[in-house]
Amino acid sequence: MSEHLNQVREASSPEDFVLVNAKIVTEQNVIEQGVIRVSQGSIASVEEQSHVDLARISSNTRLIDADGGWVLPGFIDVHVHGGNGADFMEANPETLRTITRFHAAGGTTSMLATTMTAPRPDLDHVIAEVSDFMKGPMPYTQLLGVHLEGPFLSPKWLGAQNPANIVPPNIGWLEDWHARYPGIVRQLTLAPEREGALELIAWLRDRGIVAACGHTDATYAEIEAAVAAGLTHAVHSYNAMKPLHHREPGTVGAVLTDARIEAEVIADGHHVHPAAIRLLTQVKQQRNLLLITDAMAAAGLGDGAYELGGLAVTVKAGVARLTDGGNLAGSTLTMIDALRFMVREVGVSVAEASRYASGNPAKSLGIADRVGSIAAGKQADLLLLSRDLEIRRQWIRGNEIVFIRQ
Repeated sequence: MSEHLNQVREASSPEDFVLVNAKIVTEQNVIEQGVIRVSQGSIASVEEQSHVDLARISSNTRLIDADGGWVLPGFIDVHVHGGNGADFMEANPETLRTITRFHAAGGTTSMLATTMTAPRPDLDHVIAEVSDFMKGPMPYTQLLGVHLEGPFLSPKWLGAQNPANIVPPNIGWLEDWHARYPGIVRQLTLAPEREGALELIAWLRDRGIVAACGHTDATYAEIEAAVAAGLTHAVHSYNAMKPLHHREPGTVGAVLTDARIEAEVIADGHHVHPAAIRLLTQVKQQRNLLLITDAMAAAGLGDGAYELGGLAVTVKAGVARLTDGGNLAGSTLTMIDALRFMVREVGVSVAEASRYASGNPAKSLGIADRVGSIAAGKQADLLLLSRDLEIRRQWIRGNEIVFIRQ
């Protein structure tokens, strides 16, 4: 995706409009020719076009012709570290605006600011900055809170995490953050086999915070014990976790066979083979597969030398790896590219891919009542795609965000 991200027209307030001749993906079905009415930033109605008298639409209402293009709910990315040169670990108003603007261009309308394994003061800083930013207008992708990826991880499955900053699970840290910034920490990734992890998982469950396994050497039995305690989620499935073996199914075996576990996947063709992603789509039949980007600061900038979590990263041919050791280090993916990969390489329908990118993340975070699907009463976070899945127009809270594309 090539964007002139400095050339953006922002709407000052939501605009009422009617989208016609649209192929609308809803939770129930695909409306082949439909109409969406948007008023004051919300979806007022979704109907078959044959049931609507277009001639009776008020002359004061803007009519937009979708020309048979797909209309999808905006994407929700629960695992993303940065983009366009900015990293959430360096959170300030400018970097947060840069990241949210970049990922808005890729169709992401909501996201969790994801941290790396870092010292406590650095995590304090990110949580405080995100909390302040969320009190402002947020003209691009809406920050929903923070996903803490670590620091309670396994040193055996580092991925691109800094081993110097890994520490044992500490409920006290979470209690302090929850008291000072209620509702900001939305997801925590940890290795559930570590001492004290089960108690922390139960604490998270009781407060509605998603407890996720990742960067873990947990056995199948240890994951099942964690699920009993309240674990519901697995980050970047297959990557940085104990693999499947026929005598010890490991973390991957539990993720594949336990319907209570939601599974993230990085659909970029580098982290996971399409056949392995196809297996996930076949076993995760309970609306519990989520597309994520795991994007780092290099996303959108091309090949070169970068940094992630204090470690040197080299991006070559769009693939990010630690300069020392070669482990994959996040991605340069956008959500629209992930959706296209699912359709073109994995072979799922557009409606299925949309559920993985929007509906399922909304359910995971408990916000499906207002975002994640196209239905009357929900927030007007909408993407208009061409028949070949290129973004043509996009709206966040009914505001059209216009990017100059080449």
